[in-house]
Amino acid sequence: MVDAEYLTNQLLIAMPGMADPNFSSTVTLICEHSEEGALGIVINRPLGLKLGGLYKQLAVTGTDPAAARRPVLLGGPVGPEKGFVLHNSGHSYEHSIRISDDIQLTFSRDVLDAMAAGSGPEKSPVALGYAGWQPGQLEDEIRANSWLSVPANPNIVFDTPFDQRWAAAAEILGVDISRMAPDAGHA
Repeated sequence: MVDAEYLTNQLLIAMPGMADPNFSSTVTLICEHSEEGALGIVINRPLGLKLGGLYKQLAVTGTDPAAARRPVLLGGPVGPEKGFVLHNSGHSYEHSIRISDDIQLTFSRDVLDAMAAGSGPEKSPVALGYAGWQPGQLEDEIRANSWLSVPANPNIVFDTPFDQRWAAAAEILGVDISRMAPDAGHA
C-alpha cells in the first residue's frame, strides 16, 4: 500500500498524461519521503545554464574547466534559487543526505568549491530548485496514476543522457513509455 511505504531512493516517472508542465516527461529522484512530505530532484531537465555560469554568479574562483562545462538541471519548481548536488558516495560535505549506498544529496557550498577545484565527487549533477510534496500529496498523486515508481538506479541518475532518462527509467519496469496511453484507469 502506497501510504504505508516511503519512496526515498525511488525514481518517479511521470505518466504520459501528466498535466503539470513542471513534470511532464520527467524523472524525479525522491531524496526524502516521510509522514511530513517528500522532496525530490528532477534529473532530466537541463537548463540553458552551465556550471561555469553558476560559479560566476556565486563568485567561485579557480574553476576546473571540465566542471564549468557541465549543464545545470532544473531540479523542480520549488525554490529555484536553491542549489543541490546529487553525487556518488565517497565524499562527505557539510550538508549531505545519504539517499542510498550509491547516491547522496548535498546542499552546501563546500561541494561546489570542491568541484571547482577539481577535487569534488566524480559524478555530480547540479540542480537548481526541487520538487516538494505536502504530507499525503505524493501518495494521492500515485493513486491517481500520475507517476510510476521504480528503485533508483545510479546509472540513470548519473550516466544516462538526459533525453533518455524518462524512457530508461520506465524500461526498468519493462514498460515502453512512448506506447502508453495518456489516460489511466482503475480496474
